[in-house]
Amino acid sequence: MGYKNASSTYKETKVKTAGQGQLIIMLYDEAIRQLTKAVELLETDNKQKKDPSKIEQISKAVMKAEEIITELMVSLDFEQGGEISKNLFALYTWFNRELLEANIAQDIKRIKTVKDMLSELGNSWNEIAGKYTADTSNREAVGLNIAG
Repeated sequence: MGYKNASSTYKETKVKTAGQGQLIIMLYDEAIRQLTKAVELLETDNKQKKDPSKIEQISKAVMKAEEIITELMVSLDFEQGGEISKNLFALYTWFNRELLEANIAQDIKRIKTVKDMLSELGNSWNEIAGKYTADTSNREAVGLNIAG
């Protein structure tokens, strides 16, 4: 039980001290992790008889990814982001719609498609954050509203 508390405290501290770009990357990483979990569970469940507990775990993982994508949506700054923010919003909306339908149908292909696209976007954000951190290391930190 002590390990869980220490791990939880570490994660909380990591989030509280992360920069704006790092928070976005953390959201992407967790969404991808959840979708990877759903895919793995779906692959093992398809080989065996449908297990209700696995179906519930798959559903929870997909829904967690949807929640994270929604957090990414509400963090968009349409004033500063302009067309990029509008395009990301449309893409995030599509991701959530795909995941909702994939979750209902237990469609592994749709989940993988969203996961792969999130991975590409996450890699792009990782590059951007790396450059932004290097360029702004002497500037005051700006917060990111991921709570909505």
